[in-house]
Amino acid sequence: MWVVGALLVVGTLMALWVGVRGALAYQHLSTIRSLGPEAASTLATDPAEATSVIERLATEADAAHDLTSDVVWSVAERAPWIGPQLEALGTIASASDRLFGESLLPLATATTSDSLNALRPKDGRLDTAALSRLAAPTESAAAASALAARDVDDLDPTPLLGTVASAVDQAQELFTTSAHAIDALHRATKLLPTMLGENGPRTYLLLVQNNAEWRSLGGISGTTILLRAEGGAVSLSATRSATELSRGLTQPVVALPSEITEIYGTRPAQFVHNLTEIPDFTVDGPLAQEMYRAQTGAVVDGVIAVDPVALSYLLAATGPVALPDGESLASDNAVPLLLSAVYERFPDPAAQNAYFAGATGAVFEALMEGRGSTPGLLAALARATEERRILAWSADASEQALLDDTVMAGRLPVTDEHTARFGVYLNDGTGSKMSYYVEPTVTLDWGSCGSDDRELSLTVELTNTAAQDAATTLPTYVTGNGVYGTAPGAATVVGNIYMPEGWDLVSATTTSGNGYTQATLEGRQVLTFGPVLPAQSSTTITVTVASRSSARDAEALVTPTADASLRPTVQASCVLNARAGLQ
Repeated sequence: MWVVGALLVVGTLMALWVGVRGALAYQHLSTIRSLGPEAASTLATDPAEATSVIERLATEADAAHDLTSDVVWSVAERAPWIGPQLEALGTIASASDRLFGESLLPLATATTSDSLNALRPKDGRLDTAALSRLAAPTESAAAASALAARDVDDLDPTPLLGTVASAVDQAQELFTTSAHAIDALHRATKLLPTMLGENGPRTYLLLVQNNAEWRSLGGISGTTILLRAEGGAVSLSATRSATELSRGLTQPVVALPSEITEIYGTRPAQFVHNLTEIPDFTVDGPLAQEMYRAQTGAVVDGVIAVDPVALSYLLAATGPVALPDGESLASDNAVPLLLSAVYERFPDPAAQNAYFAGATGAVFEALMEGRGSTPGLLAALARATEERRILAWSADASEQALLDDTVMAGRLPVTDEHTARFGVYLNDGTGSKMSYYVEPTVTLDWGSCGSDDRELSLTVELTNTAAQDAATTLPTYVTGNGVYGTAPGAATVVGNIYMPEGWDLVSATTTSGNGYTQATLEGRQVLTFGPVLPAQSSTTITVTVASRSSARDAEALVTPTADASLRPTVQASCVLNARAGLQ
């Protein structure tokens, strides 16, 4: 009886100890969550003030970690039912301490206002030495944030309940996003000095993608510009249209693998317009380099792609710029002006390309003049990069190795043990600019979230929003005028859906009745649909896959469109839906 009584007393004291410390730790973590938006906002407007906010976040995280890392807490983590909840809380606390105390705070201290201002171009030149000085602190910060993200990502969500389960889901997204952002900053500090010509002159081919006529990675490469960099000084020259660069190429510049030609034919290796039809920029970049060499004799050191939506983000940071004709280009009018109004104003494609080049040059000039705050520009670049609106390939193997694991590499989606990833790549089949009027809605739904069997459905709804009288009210250059067999006002969309590796196709349906073809590329099954959408009509494509995978999350990478409100990454959690009873 004395032994039993003693155990009950010890158990009660342990419960009280853990309960009180857990409640206090939860308060600290709640403070961190409430301070997060303030820290992000302050970082974008006043980096010096942001350091004090991050210091407070680090203090709160350290306190939460201290409260959840003693011997009593460790013993309680082994208890049934309550143990996994305590382990999750303790892991979030320790990861927060690592993220804010070991990663963000040292990074914020190293990147003071003065050092950030040194990153702004001055007189058309970037200070590559200032970038190099940030390499060491960003490397340490990236390592710490990666460890924090890994710890949270490794938590098993199955036994978690209620508030704890929700907190883990939110934490996994926050820590992963933070780790990716800090890693991207670190890679930039290593890449940019050499890419900006610190060790000698560099040339890059800049592809301006046009989202009004879809290609898998964004849009046709309608205009190309040669970008030169030396000692941090950057300039643009040699603007050429895709039509000009494709003229006279009667054969592909390289022999493409049969897996690619089965889906895309030889077009990407023969027409600059189709370079980004293959949804892998590590393939498209070398193709663009070789095509440019074949037509001009110049061998570029790399290829960069950008779209007008990315330019609109940059304009939000720099402010409006004046175009060659005196018109003002701003964040709110850049997309409709460059992807719609230009075709009403200039029926001649050569004039359209000149307008595109002038707009790109004006934004570039504003950047190199150092307009806007450094945090604002970094935020704009980060958003455009995360949405895959800025892509890059380097002919230098060591530089490409740094790019390879980033969003900028523009690679095919990769399925891993945690996440099943689809690719939804859309191409215009009308020979027109009707993609501007087609709205894609992509959703993911877990049909089964069992421990052994998983079933996942991808739904793509395509809607032609053009007015009923689009055939007569839109310019013929926009409608295609029926040249390639699609009636004016209608839009033909060629969609390639890449299934997650290791997942089996259960079913694929389309309301258009056109059916689909099937192929394989780099181990992925690829389903190709080609619906024709009359004005004010929709079609729906549904693909269901199944696997015995343990993946609990799903993503679909979607072609970036002209609509910035349509995020090109769609996500769904198997665990969340299962808790909500949506199996």
